[in-house]
Amino acid sequence: MDTSYNVRIWKIEKYAGKRKTTYRVRWLVSGKKFGDSFETYALADSFRSRLVTASRDGLAFDVVSGLPVSMIRTTETMTWFDFACKYADMKWPDSSPKYRKSLAESLMTITVPMLKGNVPVEPRTLRTALKIAFNTKARDNEHPSEIQHAIAQASRASRRVDELTNPDVLRTLLRALDLRLDGERAAANTVRIRRVTLGNAVDYAIEKKLLTANPLQEVKTKKRKFVLHEVDPKSVVNTMQGRMLLEAVNEVSKQGPRLVAFFGLMYYAALRPEEVTNLSKYNLSLPEKGWGDLHLEGARPEIGREWTDSGTANELAPLKHREKDTGRTVPCPPVLTELLHEHMAKFGTARDGRLFRGAREGGRVGSTVYGRVWAAAREHVFTPEIAAGPLAKRPYDLRHAAVSTWLNGGVEPTRVAKWAGHSLSVLLRVYAKCLDGGEQAARDRVERALEGH
Repeated sequence: MDTSYNVRIWKIEKYAGKRKTTYRVRWLVSGKKFGDSFETYALADSFRSRLVTASRDGLAFDVVSGLPVSMIRTTETMTWFDFACKYADMKWPDSSPKYRKSLAESLMTITVPMLKGNVPVEPRTLRTALKIAFNTKARDNEHPSEIQHAIAQASRASRRVDELTNPDVLRTLLRALDLRLDGERAAANTVRIRRVTLGNAVDYAIEKKLLTANPLQEVKTKKRKFVLHEVDPKSVVNTMQGRMLLEAVNEVSKQGPRLVAFFGLMYYAALRPEEVTNLSKYNLSLPEKGWGDLHLEGARPEIGREWTDSGTANELAPLKHREKDTGRTVPCPPVLTELLHEHMAKFGTARDGRLFRGAREGGRVGSTVYGRVWAAAREHVFTPEIAAGPLAKRPYDLRHAAVSTWLNGGVEPTRVAKWAGHSLSVLLRVYAKCLDGGEQAARDRVERALEGH
């Protein structure tokens, strides 16, 4: 532990914020600034008195945490690597497989800059090993020697959790969260997820007495504005283009005919791919012709088997943004009713009643399979110039087209949000740029008013 007797302690500062007033203690240790905030003056004065007493008694101060050695002994110590493993274990039982994977990826990104010196492991191997280490289910399994070596090296090279109080260490870490592996700036949503993970982990470290205060509040960094992703109107097909693409799916490959209704459910009913893969015959309320209903009960997101409790890659999960056993009903227009009847007549269903199945009986339709078919359909329908652009670039854009069609067709947003499985606020923000019909109608009204009509 690096210590110093060069200590300077300032008077308590009062900070009157919009919501509450806090009292801040600031001090220097070997030229490094430290600070802590308290909700009352009495708490701040008590903490400052302990610092002053330690300084007057000639006690050494830790240059990493800024605290007197006598106060550090009242806190626990742990390496960041060991703590991150414990944090992942704490989150595992109540998390979905997708969140578990996302959490491991974020912890991996945080952990790399928390390693001291040059770790003698190839970077790609190191990151693979860290993702395994932050997987509660996979950590103690048998792994190749290079993975075991990488995990051992990361454990030995890891900084302590309390080193986050060192501004230089924390700034280096925060810069790393903003970047991709190639050094370019990462997507805003990726950075947001990483920073949320770091913030939650720091809160857990405080709870476990590994930190006495939140160091993220002590370092000023440039704030990035995180905005909800908006659908690009250039990616949304019109009705003619949508029908042409579905017709092309039937023609472009051997798997195509089995996937026409798959894509039709996304285009006509705005289903997510994981919702389509879980749809069963008993979820359908269909007349022979006309409007029907789709009663969604769950989803089968595509995730590696190492992140699921059952050990299967297509584990049943609740609908997005919904609790378990909470479903939603989506209307099935006549054209989709016809597609579904044709599909079941030609291809039947899986043994458990699901409408779509992979090459292996009982398996889900993988994204690589339907992705290849969709790419071929786009090339078949679009010119090379249009195919190179964003129009229906991903199958998921069919869902965007469905929601945009509903909104521009005059369906009230509350009903659209209910059908699509969105909150109203998110719906209006995500699809704000696709409401072209409403924009034009508003301009027409302004023009008539200016003309005195």
